Amino acid sequence: MKICFFTNTFLPHVGGVAKSVTTFLEDYRRLRQRVMVVAPQFSEGAAPERIERSVERIEALQNFNGSDFSVSLPLSTESTDRILAFKPDLLHAHHPFLLGDTALRVSAVTGAPVIFTHHTLYEQYTHYVPFDSPRLKEFVIELSTRFANRCHGVIAPSESIAELLAQRGVTTPIRVVPTGIDTKSLASGNRARGRRQWKLPADAVVIGHLGRLAPEKNLTFLAQAVARTLKREKKAWLLVVGDGPSREDIQKILADQGVSERVRFAGKLTGTALHDAYAAMDTFAFASQSETQGMVLAEAMAAGNSVVALDATGAREIVREKKNGRLLPATATTTEFARALSEIVRDPGLRERYNLAAVAQAANFDRKVTSVKAMDFYREVLASHRRDVPRVEEQSLWERTKERIAVEGQLVSDKVGAAVKAITAPLSSLAAS
Repeated sequence: MKICFFTNTFLPHVGGVAKSVTTFLEDYRRLRQRVMVVAPQFSEGAAPERIERSVERIEALQNFNGSDFSVSLPLSTESTDRILAFKPDLLHAHHPFLLGDTALRVSAVTGAPVIFTHHTLYEQYTHYVPFDSPRLKEFVIELSTRFANRCHGVIAPSESIAELLAQRGVTTPIRVVPTGIDTKSLASGNRARGRRQWKLPADAVVIGHLGRLAPEKNLTFLAQAVARTLKREKKAWLLVVGDGPSREDIQKILADQGVSERVRFAGKLTGTALHDAYAAMDTFAFASQSETQGMVLAEAMAAGNSVVALDATGAREIVREKKNGRLLPATATTTEFARALSEIVRDPGLRERYNLAAVAQAANFDRKVTSVKAMDFYREVLASHRRDVPRVEEQSLWERTKERIAVEGQLVSDKVGAAVKAITAPLSSLAAS
C-alpha cells in the first residue's frame, strides 16, 4: 500500500504529533508499506536522513506568532507533481487545516480516501493565534468536526477522544488507535548512568516530567505541586526533560519555593539519553488536561515508573487509580497532588507495586500492536471506498474537474459555517464548553 501523510508538524520539530507520525512511518516501513510524508520546512533543519528521504518539504512561514511552529504555504507545482507521481492509495491527514485541506484536494485528484487522526484538542492551543477568545475556540472545534466529516475515516488516539468526537457530531467511522511505543527500548535505560549524567544522588527519589514546556500543559500547577513535595520530602528530586516557552516560569516557581538545588532540567532528549532519563526516575508527574492520548505516560510506565496525573482525556486510559499510580480528580488542588506524590516518595513498597503494574499496562501500547490496528482500519476504509466511488481513471476530465471545484467549495463553506456558528453561539454555551 502507498500511504501519504499530511502533517503540519514533523521532525526536527519536537512534539507529540511529530513523534506519532514518525512512529507510524517507521512501523509501516517495517510492515513493507511505502510512505510519503508531506510536511513544512522548519528552521531547525531536517530529520535524520533515514527519515528525511521519505519527506516532501513544503515552504513555510517560520516561528509563527513567536512560537516554534511553522505555517505551510500553498504547494508548489513541483511538490504537487511529486505527490501525484507517488500515486498514493490512501491519504492520512494529521491536522484539520493547512496541509489537512491539501489532503482533501489531493483526494479529489487521485480518488484516494482520506483518514484523519484527531491528535489534538485544538481549542487548547488557540493562545498561539492572535485574538484568542471563547468564540475562536468554538470556531476551531466546529472546523475540526466538519473536517472529520469530510474524511472517509477518523482515528482517535483514545476512547475519551472517540466519545468526545461523537458528542461533537462526527459521523464518519471512528477507530481508536493509540500511537505505539517501543516498550523494549524504553525499558533499556541505564539508571546509574542517567543519575550520573544529571548529578542526581543514588539514593534520591526522583520525580520526573517529560514534555513540551508550554502553557497548555498546565505546568504552573505542576511546578507548584512538585515544589510542595520537594519542600516536604528531603529525599525527593525533580528531573524535567523537554523545553519550551514555559521553562522560565517553572524555574521561577521552584526558585521562589527554595527547592531549585534539587531540580535538574535536561532539555530535549532522544535515543539512549532519553531512555537513561526515564530510568533515572522513580515516579512521573503529569498535570496536562490538553492531551488526546498521553503517550508520554505510557512511555514512562514502560520504563518502570508509576504516574501521578489529573483525570483527563488520555490519562484516564492509562493510569489506574492506586494500581499503577494515582489518577486524581481534574479539580484536585496542588496540595492534593503534592500529597499523592509524597505517599509514593515515602513508601518504597508502594512504589515497587505501582511500578510493576505500570510496566504491565505499557505493554498494551506497544507499537507492534498499534501499527497492525491502524493498518486494519486502512484496509477497511479502502475496501468501503472502492465499493462506493468509481476509480479516477474511469472518470472523465470534466468529472474530475467538478470534484476539485466541489472540494474547494466545501473547504470555504466549512470555514464560513464554523465562523458563523462561533459568532452566533450564546456566550453562556461558549463558557460552558
